[in-house]
Amino acid sequence: MNKNTIYQIAEQVGVSPSTVSRAISGRGYCGIQTKAKIMEAAKSLNYAPDHAAKMLKTRKTNKIIFAAPDICNPFYFDMINGINQVAEEYGYLLILFYTKHRLSEELKAIQNVKERVADGMIMVSFHFCEENIGAINRLPAPVVLTNQYESPGGGDRFDYVYVDTFTGIKQGTEHLIRQGMKRIGFIGGCLGEQTGYQRYSGYREALQEAGLPLEDTLIAESDYTENGGYLAARKLIMQKSRPQAIVAANDLMAIGVMHACEEAGLSIPHDMAVVGMDNLDISSRVHPKLTSVSLMQEEIGSRAAQMLMDRLHGREVSEKAVKIMPELVVRQSSAEVKDQITH
Repeated sequence: MNKNTIYQIAEQVGVSPSTVSRAISGRGYCGIQTKAKIMEAAKSLNYAPDHAAKMLKTRKTNKIIFAAPDICNPFYFDMINGINQVAEEYGYLLILFYTKHRLSEELKAIQNVKERVADGMIMVSFHFCEENIGAINRLPAPVVLTNQYESPGGGDRFDYVYVDTFTGIKQGTEHLIRQGMKRIGFIGGCLGEQTGYQRYSGYREALQEAGLPLEDTLIAESDYTENGGYLAARKLIMQKSRPQAIVAANDLMAIGVMHACEEAGLSIPHDMAVVGMDNLDISSRVHPKLTSVSLMQEEIGSRAAQMLMDRLHGREVSEKAVKIMPELVVRQSSAEVKDQITH
């Protein structure tokens, strides 16, 4: 408990404790001059509101959790910025929960919401499944996912905001096909996970629509890190019949691909074209500049946070699902400078 309480402030100013409470909380009437005296006394006494007591009374923490699988990936920095801008407008504190790409950690994040550590949560997962989705659906608090997910039986209680990564990878692959490339490699995440399979499916459909064969030797699973992309690319480019181009499921892996090409003495884009996805700031700073698919991560964050705030404030949410379309940004790693386009 605070050493200096509203009772000491009341005694110093000469008003009732209830008047002090109204002045400090901003609820109920308190005269302007009286409020000024109360706030001055509170400052002189180093008074700080007892947030624990306030939470017991209102049952609100004014905190939200952002559960993310990787705190080292710059992709999430922009998403956090989008979330935090909205959270600050509503007076909410953002808690970052690092789930380490593990179901057990995701369940811990969900349990924290259940235990009222926060009023709601925005969650990123590479593999929503019956276990984590079931736990989310049992929560009394609102949750917004950043992946598309609908339970087979319906009745989901969460909302979601997502970018169409299937279309994003398809756009990147089609861009290479339009330039006459026929042997196009793909480096993605685990195909057994929702996110990894969606991105692989975009690559596969682009090849099928172009009448190109789907070759297992041109497909590699990795872990969305720069080193993972580097190691996967080394295997692809050391083959007797190496690919003409590689599409990576995120920018960090694409930069790893570029390092592997440089090490092997391959010129980009002449010997090997490279396309990534995320459109991180670093994609325009590497050499050559990286062609990438923008996933609008800041917009995902701000849209998800606004949806969560609407739920927390009892406002009607017109859409339980918001789909954001990706945009291909063509740079030097996949095309001659004079041919660069953005669409």
